[in-house]
Amino acid sequence: MVRLLLDTHVFLWSVGDDPRLSKKARSLICAADEVFISSASIWEASIKAGIGKLDVDIDLLVNEIANSGFLELPVRAAHAAYTRHLPDIHRDPFDRLLIAQAMTEPLRLVTADGQLEKYTDLVMRI
Repeated sequence: MVRLLLDTHVFLWSVGDDPRLSKKARSLICAADEVFISSASIWEASIKAGIGKLDVDIDLLVNEIANSGFLELPVRAAHAAYTRHLPDIHRDPFDRLLIAQAMTEPLRLVTADGQLEKYTDLVMRI
């Protein structure tokens, strides 16, 4: 069973039909049994939209989770607590939380961020 967790940018590229999301990545997402979007990604997008770093309608983004056939992955206490076990490779708290979620569930984290590969072989760089 293939279970994926999309990094925030991969989710945005997917729902926005962005050309930065390769055909291979699109195929991988379409073929997966389950594709999860972390509530942390919505939080990250909300913060970035609020400070002008991202132009996105957050309400539409939330609706796109279900519209795309994806599943929402809530942030649980176990996810947050697991971040304490992670080495100090990446300082972004959202990425660290996504890594913790991928490792505790377990899920394959789909990302374009090469730094995240240093955490675990669960990271799939596209």
